Amino acid sequence: MEIILCGGGTELARAAADVIKSQLDKKPDSVIGFATGSTPLGMYKRLAELYKNGEIDFSRAVSFNLDEYYPIKSSDSRSYHKFMYDNLFRHININHSNIHIPDGETDDPERECAEYERKIEAAGEIDIQILGLGRNGHIGFNEPAPELYAKTHLTELSHDTIEANSRFFENESCVPRHALTMGMASILRAKRILLLASGAGKREAISSLLSPYVTTQSPVTMLKLRRGVTLVCDNKAYPGEYKNDGGDKRL
Repeated sequence: MEIILCGGGTELARAAADVIKSQLDKKPDSVIGFATGSTPLGMYKRLAELYKNGEIDFSRAVSFNLDEYYPIKSSDSRSYHKFMYDNLFRHININHSNIHIPDGETDDPERECAEYERKIEAAGEIDIQILGLGRNGHIGFNEPAPELYAKTHLTELSHDTIEANSRFFENESCVPRHALTMGMASILRAKRILLLASGAGKREAISSLLSPYVTTQSPVTMLKLRRGVTLVCDNKAYPGEYKNDGGDKRL
């Protein structure tokens, strides 16, 4: 695992954006898996700046989002569809026909999830998957549990996740109780994974990632089962008691 340690949010955003730029420089038609939440916001702003400055080109890129609340209208200000358009897609030159986000309005979630998997496979799988991280170690909406789904599926959100996401809604009771999300196998099939973590609230989850163990009770630990993972982490989220193996950069 490559670890890029950053002093704060601006450095994290720049470091993460540089990883995406490098991927597109190498493969302009890359398939990119995008994530939502507060942590990637700085990176998306930086990517928009790079595009505005003529330093990055999304014209041939294909995107797949990790998840979407269910049920929710795409026009809802809290939907991940709206989040991605407002914070990134409207500000870059990605072809809108190449954008894929789970349909939170579908009347057949099972069919929608199966079709989403088929689209990812037809695109040649994801070249680089961006991941945020929940306080409880969830990635996407794969919540801690004795068993985890392999493929895209409809899932019930944990109380911890509902509570954490309630800041985006009028109150906790307004947060949808379900979501459509890529499963663990969907995520782990990506050719490269970019995990972002910031803030002291993520330190326990990063500790579990850096521990010797793999457990479904902290889904992020499953990233240890594969190569090609880059962690971009600020100092507040990084547990100082761990010694890295020399693969990190201190910015």
